[in-house]
Amino acid sequence: MQRQIKIFDTTLRDGEQAPGCSMDLNEKLEVAKQLEKLKVDVIEAGFPIASPGDFESVRAIAGIIKDSIVCGLARATKKDIDAVYQAVKQAQAPRIHTFIATSPVHMKYKLKMDPEDVLAQAGQMVAYAKSLCPDVEFSAEDACRSDWDFLVRIYEKVIAAGANVINIPDTVGYTTPDEIYRLTEYVRKNTKGIEKAEISVHCHNDLGMAVANSLAAVTAGAGQIECAINGLGERAGNAALEEVVMGLNTRKQYFDTDCRVNTAQLYSASRLIQNITGIQVPPNKAIIGANAFAHESGIHQHGVMAERTTYEIMTPESVGIPKNFMVLGKHSGRHAFSDRLKDLGYTLSEAELDKAFTQFKELTDKKKNILDRDLEAIISDRVLEIPETYALSRFIINSGNTIPATAMIALKCGGEEIEDVSIGDGPVDAAFKAINNLLKKEFVLEDYSLRSVTEGQDALGEAVVKLSFGDIGVTGRGLSTDIIESSIKAYLNGVNKILAQEEMKGANEVEPTGSGI
Repeated sequence: MQRQIKIFDTTLRDGEQAPGCSMDLNEKLEVAKQLEKLKVDVIEAGFPIASPGDFESVRAIAGIIKDSIVCGLARATKKDIDAVYQAVKQAQAPRIHTFIATSPVHMKYKLKMDPEDVLAQAGQMVAYAKSLCPDVEFSAEDACRSDWDFLVRIYEKVIAAGANVINIPDTVGYTTPDEIYRLTEYVRKNTKGIEKAEISVHCHNDLGMAVANSLAAVTAGAGQIECAINGLGERAGNAALEEVVMGLNTRKQYFDTDCRVNTAQLYSASRLIQNITGIQVPPNKAIIGANAFAHESGIHQHGVMAERTTYEIMTPESVGIPKNFMVLGKHSGRHAFSDRLKDLGYTLSEAELDKAFTQFKELTDKKKNILDRDLEAIISDRVLEIPETYALSRFIINSGNTIPATAMIALKCGGEEIEDVSIGDGPVDAAFKAINNLLKKEFVLEDYSLRSVTEGQDALGEAVVKLSFGDIGVTGRGLSTDIIESSIKAYLNGVNKILAQEEMKGANEVEPTGSGI
């Protein structure tokens, strides 16, 4: 019988810690629902002690997820553990994930603790977590640079205290496949009571070996892999979930394992994360990149046409990349539109479908043929829609290479309309400055990008901006066949997110706390 490998997704915790990848509550909820459709075993929803916002997002996710374990991360302190328990206790299957550093460099310089004190605190805090929740995971931060015998001692201690999962993190992406294989095997063979706990691994990608290291640990006996969609995470990121899963799936006989992930949802999950964070994967990204199933070489093309398996070890359909069965246009009805969305893997409520169909019809007045990528862009735009404090009413741009660029922007707020004119270094800069003037706030543009969703002169343009205001950072997104309009919409989307987060900030907000296993 094949071993079942559990997939632990940390996109919402470690992934969100990547620079520029912060998500608001609605976005986190959408990601959590997609992860549940993907059938990941564990969703690490956040680090509740970090801020009231993080606590609330973990609590909200715990309230809606039914088919996956929901866990939160805690340092090995009562305050952190209490925060996690309060956030996840209403989940169908809650888990407390607590950690403490175990490498000499971390214990000496970060914790300023002796190894024996670290050992004692780990045991005490796991026992405390176990008194609150039956499912407790313990991570030895920077395990791959720790003394192996000390690791065995601390794992024995926490297993005796009630941990049912022990994690071996490669926190700084330092190890190699052979080393983590031997470490995992050493822990499995030398830890007393290991039969009571599952071994997990959490690999970072600093040397580009996170996926290889994760799979090597599986061959040594690990039963859980911690990873993130698109490899999102701090620094160079985490092991990419889609690569780990398809590695196990495509080489099932080699690994002699199975996992329950619905691989047909991988593409949708990847696109959702790209749309929310504004971070696009490179074309040659394994599994879900634009070129992952493209064949340009004549020899390759001939081989694939003769027999697919000559150059393809998996099919696009197996990871959810759809075939173009039909092209929709202005005469396409709601039924055909709805059916195509289902083919693409999207399930919308009636209200969401109504909004998406209205936007689809508006787009057909500007584009003759609507392609799948246009539909995906529309759905992402609607699914991630936030309440609009300010909405674009109209704009006028005057620009040229011999005159200053000016922008007149009119915004709707409630039943009122306000407008202003500004000069800038180009039409986009002028438009953004006009919005700042109207709102009397200095939003800071940290990054701006523009890309074509599809090919052709009538393609949708997608603008992505990263804005900051004080300690708030957001990503804004806008779509239009007019790139100036898409840019303005993206800026307003970001502005509305900032205003919403400002409202949510309470007087009890604590100083943000970082985590890093």
